[in-house]
Amino acid sequence: MIGQKKVMGIITMSLLVFVLAACNLSSQDVYEELSKTEITDNGSAESNTDIIKQKEETKSSDDETDDQKQTIVMNDSNDFEKDANMIMTIGDTKVDVSWEDNDSVRELKELAKKNLLIQMSMYGGFEQVGSIGQSVTRNDKQTTTEPGDIVLYSGNQLVVFYGSNSWSYTRLGKINLSDEELENLLGNGDVTITLSME
Repeated sequence: MIGQKKVMGIITMSLLVFVLAACNLSSQDVYEELSKTEITDNGSAESNTDIIKQKEETKSSDDETDDQKQTIVMNDSNDFEKDANMIMTIGDTKVDVSWEDNDSVRELKELAKKNLLIQMSMYGGFEQVGSIGQSVTRNDKQTTTEPGDIVLYSGNQLVVFYGSNSWSYTRLGKINLSDEELENLLGNGDVTITLSME
């Protein structure tokens, strides 16, 4: 038995030497080549370099997909903010308002999410004015107002007109009511205005 094992060992070593010589590779080269390969799920051998490259490409593709999803979510959010309607209620009367598209209105919408209550006071026989409680972005320009105009004064005062005046204001919007309706709502004493989101 011992003799047969030695013979088999000699034959095996001889075959190995023959194969290595035929391939012109050293045992170290064979080891290095084997260490560079990996058996895949489908039984084929691929180099580690190829596998790493594939994994990087897959990760890059996944990252791009995540970026696209994030962009879609952000766009949806922006569309929601753009489409969200800020409601003005004077006393108990909800009024139709065409709001400006500017930073001042966008900041007011943020405040209106928690129902912004503004105590207004009659002034000059042509307007109601009240503090919004904090300053928001302003872009004042010399303006001649008309009945129904809503403006920002001094960055922190909401002014609603039922008459006309000329001053430096930031335009916020316009109430879509007749002069008579505005006079009835705003010209008979101080009012409370609520800004809310719908």
